[in-house]
This record gives sequence, structure tokens and C-alpha cells, in this order.
Amino acid sequence: MTSPRSRFLDATALTLGFAFLYLPIVILVIFSFNASQLVTVWGGFSTRWYASIWQNRQLMDAAWMTVKVAAASAAFATVVGTLAALALTRYTRFAGRTLFSGLVYAPIVMPEVITGLSLLLLFVSLGIDRGFWTVTVAHATFTCGFVAVVVQSRLVTFDRSLEEAAADLGARPWQVFSRITLPIIAPAVVAGFLLAFTLSLDDLVIASFTTGPGSTTLPMRIYSQVRLGVTPEINAISTLMIAAVTVLVIAASLATKRSAAAH
Repeated sequence: MTSPRSRFLDATALTLGFAFLYLPIVILVIFSFNASQLVTVWGGFSTRWYASIWQNRQLMDAAWMTVKVAAASAAFATVVGTLAALALTRYTRFAGRTLFSGLVYAPIVMPEVITGLSLLLLFVSLGIDRGFWTVTVAHATFTCGFVAVVVQSRLVTFDRSLEEAAADLGARPWQVFSRITLPIIAPAVVAGFLLAFTLSLDDLVIASFTTGPGSTTLPMRIYSQVRLGVTPEINAISTLMIAAVTVLVIAASLATKRSAAAH
């Protein structure tokens, strides 16, 4: 049985840890409702900056570009990452498995500066104009390893007797995958998609190397404006991003719980 002193120390450490992680975010959200143009001086409650960002065409274009890139790259990364996880889990012995595994996980541990620079050199050498698709491919390359890790962790504990039973009953391989395997690993696939989507929303370094005219993402736009001085509009758009990610996480959590309860 833990002593009151031990419980107090644990609660204090936990409180300080959460405060260190989330207090800056709370302050940002609070000052997004600041009526003053000075972000460090509270001038009263106001939602004027939320109305202002809808009239800021540069911010809105960057936000829409970020969402499109994140959705496209996350979808591509989910497909590639899931297939990679299946290959690494189901085929434990094949020529080049170690090399293949290293290529899948390399973007996770490689510094983003190196990833961005190498992709930039690739696009330049191939004569590809930088824009929406180059950023999308770059983000998919960066995030597919994360999807593979998430899906592989689910496949490791997968009961393959269910697939064998379906095959014995006459189901073809694609039917086994679509009707048995995919529904069971769906929570991991959705989690991988959301992780890839969030990483793409947040990325600044790789996008800076691979973007082109007319494809500026929101993190790049915010960074360029912060260098000239933080404005309350940045707090407002950042708060909206936090809200969007929070809603996605809650939705994914509820979907995972319902799927687990159903099985």
C-alpha cells in the first residue's frame, strides 16, 4: 500500500508533466480570443480574429492546401504501409527482407532535413516541377513507415486460423483479405491513417524542400508570418488546427472502442 507522501509526489509529478506539455497550448487557445492586437497583452474577450482569418486569403489557401496534401499522402501511405506490414509479417523469410525492412523504417529515424533534401535532389534530377504532388509524395514517403509499424503491431497478434477457415470454405485470397483480415485490422489501419494525416499537417521541414509556387502549406505560412511577428490570427488558426486534430483523435478512439466491443 502506497503512503500518502508517495501518492502526493506521484500526483505532483504527474501534474507538472501535464502542465509542461499542455499549458502552452492552453495559453495559445486563450489568447486566440484576445481582443488586443498585441498577443501578449490581454485586451478582453473577442472572436474577431476567427472572423478575420476567413478573410485572409493566403491563410485559407494554405490551410486548404495542407488538408488536401495530408489527406492524399495519408491515403497513399496507408495503402503502402499496410502492404509493407503484411509482407513483413506474413513472409518472414525472403531474399532482401532485411533491406526491405530497413527501407520501410528508415524515414522514421532519418532526420527530416536529410529526407527533404534527398527528395528535393530526386525531383530536380527527374525534372519534376515542385508543387502539390511532390509534397504529397514526400509526405507519403515520410509517413508510410509509421503506418507500417502500427499495422504490423496488430498483425503480429492476428489469429490466422480465421483466414485458414475462410480459405477452407472456398474463399479466394482477395475475399479472405477483404472480408476477414481487413475488418479485423481496420482499427490499426485507421490509426495509421490518422497518424500519417497528423504528421503531414504538422510537417514544415520536408514541405519546405519539396513545395513550389502555389502549394504553400499552413505550417510554412505560419512560420513565414511568425518571423515578422506573431499576430492573433496565427493563434486563431492554430486553435482551429488543434480542435480538428482533437476531433479526429476522439472519433478514432470511439471507433476503435466500438470495433473492439463488436468483436
